[in-house]
Amino acid sequence: MFAGAGAVVVALSGVLVWNLLPGGDPEGDGRDRTAGKSGGQEPSSPAPSTGASTTPPGGTGPLTIGVKSDQPGLGWKKPDGGYAGLDVDVATYLARALGHDPAAITWKEVLSSTRESALSGGDVDLVVATYTINEARKRQIDFVGPYLVAHQDVLVRADDASVTTRTDLNGKKVCAATGSTPVLLIRTNLAPRAEVVTYDTYSRCISELASGGVDAVTTDDALLAGYAAQEEFKGRFRLAGFPVSEERYGIGLPKGSPLRARLTTALKRMIDDGSWRRAMEKNLPLVRTDTPPNPE
Repeated sequence: MFAGAGAVVVALSGVLVWNLLPGGDPEGDGRDRTAGKSGGQEPSSPAPSTGASTTPPGGTGPLTIGVKSDQPGLGWKKPDGGYAGLDVDVATYLARALGHDPAAITWKEVLSSTRESALSGGDVDLVVATYTINEARKRQIDFVGPYLVAHQDVLVRADDASVTTRTDLNGKKVCAATGSTPVLLIRTNLAPRAEVVTYDTYSRCISELASGGVDAVTTDDALLAGYAAQEEFKGRFRLAGFPVSEERYGIGLPKGSPLRARLTTALKRMIDDGSWRRAMEKNLPLVRTDTPPNPE
């Protein structure tokens, strides 16, 4: 059953809220406070999914959240099995606002091509997975957000001097994730005569770029910057600086979900109380966002 309005107020008030903010500890020590057990403990490994909760989310019971596992700074599965990133911190904040203990969250990996089916099929209660809001998707699911406005760009090898403008990508192999928005934008706005290569994950695209299997990878600048900052890739890639579009990341919900209004209120509170800014600085320090998003 849903918790009452008073429970939401309590969950979002005073010292409790401060202690729940992603990266928002009073000492500001910058420790990794990824989703998981409270009190600074490391998050537990995600349990095998048995589907979304059988009762409507919004109380103290279980909650299943769809996330990415291969996107540094956004949704990333760490070697210990826990999850980290801006998406995870946003999801954890919102779960707490609904009255859920982070220890009760089941994290379920979703792909760009499976997010709608995971929601409509009841496999997850919500999805926070670099999920761009667009009209086609809004016909299938509901969104809360945006919680981040990114810009599509292109990552190339640092020693590749042949790509200086968008048109230089024509005839080259450009990689994106299957089912993602950038696939369409390559053909319409970026380089119509590029050879589009798709894989299920962006980590595969990045590996192909490093090995020379593709010439470029395109997705949002926040994600590309996260990959480029990884220790194994430092100095090997560069952002081309071809901003193509605004990508408004939202929280995906099943169509008609009664949680939409409550989650919108909680997301606005996260932005207003400074939690969102701290989460950005912790997870995506290379992304400079002067203006916070304005959830609708």
